[in-house]
Amino acid sequence: MFHLLPDNEKLLEIGKANADKYAHAEPYPHIALDNLFNPELLDKILEEFPDPHSDEWKKFKDPHQVKLATKGEGMFRDNTRFLLYYMNSMGFLRFLEALTGIKAIVPDPDYSGGGLHQIVRGGMLKIHADFNKHPRTRLDRRINAILYMNKDWKEEYGGHFELWDKDMKGCVEKVLPVYNRLAVFSTTSHSFHGHPDPLACPEGWSRKSLALYYYTNGRPDHEIEEGKERHSTLFKDREGQDNTKESLFAKKRIIRGIKMLTPPIVWQLAKKLKK
Repeated sequence: MFHLLPDNEKLLEIGKANADKYAHAEPYPHIALDNLFNPELLDKILEEFPDPHSDEWKKFKDPHQVKLATKGEGMFRDNTRFLLYYMNSMGFLRFLEALTGIKAIVPDPDYSGGGLHQIVRGGMLKIHADFNKHPRTRLDRRINAILYMNKDWKEEYGGHFELWDKDMKGCVEKVLPVYNRLAVFSTTSHSFHGHPDPLACPEGWSRKSLALYYYTNGRPDHEIEEGKERHSTLFKDREGQDNTKESLFAKKRIIRGIKMLTPPIVWQLAKKLKK
């Protein structure tokens, strides 16, 4: 199995070679790197990905998000666990430190908020900045690494990873969530991101990803905003888009996504109570 993992020294060189690009990216430090991982291993992980209708998933269904996520590593199958353990290993941490310039990175064995994510047609994740402290260790969250697992993904399906400016005036960068693409970005209280529009992939498809978050003991003073020493996820509305009549069609598609994740008997009961 170990032959399916990246060569640590080559990975380290990739990190060093892209450090300047990462540091100067707008609207905040980030990068998307393709084909870092062995497709043979990723194919095995895809075979292990739980069905979206499985009761194993933690389901999020609210105005900010319609998505599926794991909780801890209980849902990880053998190949998935193998890769995620590697992405928490020293070899991968050295790559991240070289790429981001952030030193003494600490991985998260709890996979708090991370692990496997899946979004079905009609689902979405509104623009937000992530929680900034680990819920158990209270370490500072500094880096997100998201590995996309979507073969034959097309532009018209949507689901782009969007990076927005600090003032929420507009999207600065979009990343298509295609197979074997790793998105890495630095997390602060104003690193706003998400995929805010309902997913338009074909029925039966879903947007799959593996997410890992990394921490340090403390962070630079200039990244600490007054009143935000510790906060949960900060969701933001897009100016002129999320609170207008034009968003009604999108909301209907979100409702369809919610229906897909809700047992029929619960949906029928809700309709009867509404009457």
